[in-house]
Amino acid sequence: FLGNYGSLNQPSAVITGNLTRKTGAWHDPIASLRVNINLSNKKSERLAFYLGLKENRENIEKTLTNYKTDEQIDKAFSQVKSKWEKLLGTLSVDTPDQALNFMVNKWLRYQAISSRLWGRTAYYQQSGAYGFRDQLQDSLVFLPIDPTLTEKQIKLHARHQLADGTVLHWWHPITEIGLETKMTDDLLWLPFLIIHYLKETNNYSFLDEEVEYYKNEGLKETLFEHCCRAIDKVLSRFSERGLPLIGAGDWNDGLSAVGLEMKGESIWLAEFLYYILKEFYLIAQNKCKTESASHYHNKSEELKTAFDTHAWDGEWFYAATKDNGDLIGSAKCSEGKIHLNPQSWAVISGIANSEKQSLAMEAVKKHLIKKNGPLLLSPAYSKLDKYIGYLTRYAAGRRENGGVYMHAATWSIWAFCLLKQPENAFDIWKRISPIYNSQDADKYKAEPYVTPGSIDGPDSIDYGMGGWTWYTGSAAWLQKIIVDWILGVRASEGGLIIDPCIPNDWNGFSIRRTFRGTIYNIAVTNLKDSKGKIKSIKVDGIETKSNTIAPSEKSELSIEVILG
Repeated sequence: FLGNYGSLNQPSAVITGNLTRKTGAWHDPIASLRVNINLSNKKSERLAFYLGLKENRENIEKTLTNYKTDEQIDKAFSQVKSKWEKLLGTLSVDTPDQALNFMVNKWLRYQAISSRLWGRTAYYQQSGAYGFRDQLQDSLVFLPIDPTLTEKQIKLHARHQLADGTVLHWWHPITEIGLETKMTDDLLWLPFLIIHYLKETNNYSFLDEEVEYYKNEGLKETLFEHCCRAIDKVLSRFSERGLPLIGAGDWNDGLSAVGLEMKGESIWLAEFLYYILKEFYLIAQNKCKTESASHYHNKSEELKTAFDTHAWDGEWFYAATKDNGDLIGSAKCSEGKIHLNPQSWAVISGIANSEKQSLAMEAVKKHLIKKNGPLLLSPAYSKLDKYIGYLTRYAAGRRENGGVYMHAATWSIWAFCLLKQPENAFDIWKRISPIYNSQDADKYKAEPYVTPGSIDGPDSIDYGMGGWTWYTGSAAWLQKIIVDWILGVRASEGGLIIDPCIPNDWNGFSIRRTFRGTIYNIAVTNLKDSKGKIKSIKVDGIETKSNTIAPSEKSELSIEVILG
């Protein structure tokens, strides 16, 4: 379409009127159609194209009869828009930051649902496969709008867990072909999603639903048992020091060679597992599974002891150990001295004491936060290290190798909110925001209305350039963290928590959110120098002492919050 040395300004197909019909390596082919029309002065012509999939030509022809006229096409388009409005319209915010409103009110959800969950494709990645951890996390986006869609996603992924607790790293629908893996975090995202689903719904009966295992259709167990198999598998893969093994990588796929001999350890995985153990201990108690509850409580305490003993590097938490025991993400390293995730999740998980939590996030501010947000690691690796993995094959400053990896950047916002540092949390939002970054469009280059997978860091020749847009888990996470932690309106089993962590110069905000069948209309007023402290909360005009609003049988509630 563009042609050799062509551009979007001067595409060869438009200039010559011909399409090459060439495909293959280096041709960068696209799907394009040519239609010849003659337009007289000040006239217009309308063209409509149908893109879809049917079993045979007969069904295609039958379907096309529904789209022959402009009226039929307009009606179909209106139905599509109405469907999206219904799906996206159950959550809305109004804050002093218009860029935040624009992204949270529709675009983040639209990106997560259309590209990641339904299409599973975008400009930089077109596989169509399900990622076990990927689409599970993406389904967080459904919780405040339709939790039944999260239920479906959880059951789909549980069906792709093996009986030994491990899971497919990815699989293709229809063929069911997938990749069994030594990735050590994938399986834990199943209990993680269950944890957040239960906070939203309090529907513990969901844990009793039975799902088969991959390659073992005869074995059917409850979702609770699926989660236990995942947790227990990770607990069985510990080092002699009592830390979880990293295998072929933890959440950071690029650490693909750190623990192939199953000796290397992951500090981030220790933090993530601790979070899971603490939460699942409570879930097991609720289900009267006293043996499991006791087991997970004891294991969490053992893990915390090992973490306190081994994970601190002096000013921050190191990231991992290689199979030979060498440290990664340590001040002793010449490159990759500090990694972001172990610092953020030391706070999120609660595994570290308050002093080290603060020191770790101070190190993030000092060493990692740059113009476009917090780098995943710094300094970038400049040479290949076959004992770390493929992230060292990326150019310095690109993607996981010293870039701003948006998925992880959102977690740092969560951590700063937990530390009650609203200015730092909001500062990161502004640095990573596609809208703010697009103010320098020639440098940023990416779309202003969707999150990129990454933004090049200072070690890159393209410092500040966004890339891998649309197909990124950061969309669902950014929505969740802005709503749950900056605005502070989040689900818990006991009700809807209101705990804002907003900039001091905001005069307030409002949010409309559905929770267990009730629409909550929340208006927050921020008095001068409030420092986020709640002065009063009224529910339908009646003052309440708790900032956890209990579930209601009413269709709507009006909640007034004053910070001061």
